[in-house]
Order: sequence, then C-alpha cells, then structure tokens
Amino acid sequence: MADVARREAPLCSEQFGSGAARGCRPAADGSLQWEAWGRRWWGFSGAFTGKPGGRDGGGGVAPGTASPPLSPLLAVFLPQGFPDSVSPDYLPYQLWDSVQAFASSLSGSLATHAVLLGIGVGNAKASVSAATATWLVKDSTGMLGRIVFAWWMGSKMDCNAKQWRLFADILNDVAMFLEIMAPIFPICFTMTICISNLAKCIVSVAGGATRAALTMHQARRNNMADVSAKDGSQETLVSLAGLLVSLLMLPLVSDCPRLSLGCFFFLTALHIYANYRAVRALVIETLNEGRLWLVLKHFLQRGEVLGPTTANQMEPLWTGFWPSLSLSLGVPLHHLTSSVFELQQLVEGHREPYLLRWDQSRNQVQVVLSQMAGPETVLRAATHGLVLGALREDGPLPWELEELRNRARAGPEKESWVIVKETHQVLDKLFPKFLKGSAQGLLPSSTV
Repeated sequence: MADVARREAPLCSEQFGSGAARGCRPAADGSLQWEAWGRRWWGFSGAFTGKPGGRDGGGGVAPGTASPPLSPLLAVFLPQGFPDSVSPDYLPYQLWDSVQAFASSLSGSLATHAVLLGIGVGNAKASVSAATATWLVKDSTGMLGRIVFAWWMGSKMDCNAKQWRLFADILNDVAMFLEIMAPIFPICFTMTICISNLAKCIVSVAGGATRAALTMHQARRNNMADVSAKDGSQETLVSLAGLLVSLLMLPLVSDCPRLSLGCFFFLTALHIYANYRAVRALVIETLNEGRLWLVLKHFLQRGEVLGPTTANQMEPLWTGFWPSLSLSLGVPLHHLTSSVFELQQLVEGHREPYLLRWDQSRNQVQVVLSQMAGPETVLRAATHGLVLGALREDGPLPWELEELRNRARAGPEKESWVIVKETHQVLDKLFPKFLKGSAQGLLPSSTV
C-alpha cells in the first residue's frame, strides 16, 4: 500500500521564482507532505511534513527553507524568475562577459600600476603639484571626449549594439596598452595618458549605451531594472575577484617589465576572445541593417527567410560599421529635391507613405517617411533601399530584379527614378511573402 501511495498524483504543486517545482500529497494525519525542493517525489528519502499552523514549532518547515544550498546564492546574482524571465542567450553571454571582465580587471591593475609609476609615486623627487596637474589634464580631456563622442555616435549604437560592444572593449585594451607604455617614454607621458583616458571615456559611453540596449533585449518580463541590477552585482563580484588576484600578481611582475608586458598581452588576448564569444552568443530577434541585408539576400536567392539564430551567426562583427550601401531613413524632404520637376519624379509611382531617392554614383539611398508610416512601412522602405543596393551587386536574383539590374547597369544614372518606380511593383509581390517569413522569426526594429 505504501508503494501505491507514493505513486499517487500530487494534490497540487508550487514553483517559486527560479526554483524547481514540487508537489504535495496528503499525509495520514491530514497534513500536507511536500517534496524536497528541486527533486522528484520518488527521488529522495526523508520527506518532511508541513502542518497547518506550523508556527507551533512541531517540526513544520516553511516553504522555501528547504531549498538547495545553491539557490540563495544564485538568487543574489540572477534575475528573479531566471531562466524564464530572460532571453535564452542570457547565460552564455553573461558567462563569457564575466570572463572578459575578469581579464580586463587584471589588465587594468597592470595599467594603473604603470600610470602611478609614471606620475612619480615612490619617487622622492616627484612633485605633487605636477602630478596633480597631469591628473587634472587627463580627466578634463576624457570629459570633453565623452561629450563629443556621445553627440557624434550616440544614435548609432542601438542598432549595432554587438559591433559597438566589441569595439568598446578592444579600444579599452588599446587604452591600457598606452598606459603601460607611457612610463617608458617620460617626455610624452602626459600626452599619452591623456589619449588613453580619452579612449577610456569613449569606452564608457559605448559600453554603457550598448549595455542598455542588450539589457532591453535580455529582459523578457518588463524587468530591465532587475536584469541591470543583477548584471552590476555580477560585475562587482568579478571585479572583487580580479582585485584579490591582482594583489597576488602585482608583487610578482612589478619588478620585471617584460613579465608584466607578457601578462598584459596574454590577458588582452583572453579579453578579446571572451568578448567575441560573448557577442557571438547573442541572438537578437530584431532587424538592424546588417541582419536585414543578410535575411533579404537569402530570401532573394533562395526564397526562404533565415531564422534568428542563423542570421545572428552570419552577422559580421568586425565590418558591420561600414555597409556597402549608405541607407538613410527619415531624412528631411529638402535633402532629396530642390525643384518642382525633381519632386514630381520623386512622387511618381510612390503609393506607400514614404519617398525614396537612389543615387547610383554614391550608392546612396535616402528615404523620407510620412507621419503615417508605421513599423511595417519602415521595414518596407529599408527593404526597398537594400533591394536597390542588390541591383549593383553580383549574385542570383528573381527574374524581375535581374531584368532591372541589367537596365540599371546599362542605362544612365539620371534614370534611377524609373528603376525606383518599377521596384515598387516588384516589392508589391515579394514584400508580403518576406514580411510573413520575418514575422515568424526576426521582427522589424525601429532602429534599422
């Protein structure tokens, strides 16, 4: 009878936060007999009971107190509800991100040691006022650079978060290398550390902006604050570990510049590799210009829409900053036309709420969006521009576009507006199929 009772279905089950589900069954005295946390009913011995009104101290165990020992530690560093509350790529990205942060922390210790030596720490002949002036010039240069870089590139980092994240970490390695080399050339010391601090301030802008974009991608339950806070906790833990290791490492390498430089190059290689693996682990479901071009090119050649994982694996990380086609969405109308005749050419054949101009000589597409343009219209306008760019490249295309490509290459550039007009008709047939396939995997993004 006991074996039969053990195989009965549970009365109910519960799952709290990121813990495993557990069930309960009625005990002989009418109380509820719960499974152990994280283990099946038939996989443990020594079931415990929780009686109603368990405050009498008669052996009742409050739910959650029997959690595995690792659960409270994970709850400190992982978002509540993990893994369901974050994207599937959260764990591999955070693991590699922790590795790169640890390597960067050790490299930073070597760089800080070199800067302090260059300023004069430990040198009785060094001037305190000169060291203070050098430090102030270094900081002020970085502050100005941070403002200028945020104004110049701030709007471009949302759609290319992976590329800018990788760029920021590589630039950080370059900045630390300059700091290590600065004491070797004392004449150029101030200028070198100013350039280094300028690079580090650019890194802080690019790293912070891309971290916000990636947090938005990872948070799946409107829990951006929790994901961001736990990322900060993970980074703090890694930095603390790096600090402790640095305390052991610096006395061993400080008296040997070659060994210090060798450690730096090893840590830099590990840092870049871990960053690449972290960024490559990301599977972002929205479309930027690079992913849209990959998906569209595959669709035009094979009639299939790539899935998010495949598109992200194919996305270039080192060359994503310089696409062959210059595509600008949302430009002012006066940038496209300066006469009534040009405006009439621009409007002719445009039935969608956007106007498009193609400059073949510059390989440039500019799009004016109507106030009525929604996400689908923006995606079509971007697709339209990339289709025009495909006419200038080699490779198989649908027969309608193949004919237009031959005409575009043979005809004068001033007739580009005719090609634009006819590509509207081609898109009327192709775009609904492309949009349907995209909706099943990758989603349009407003930051194309």
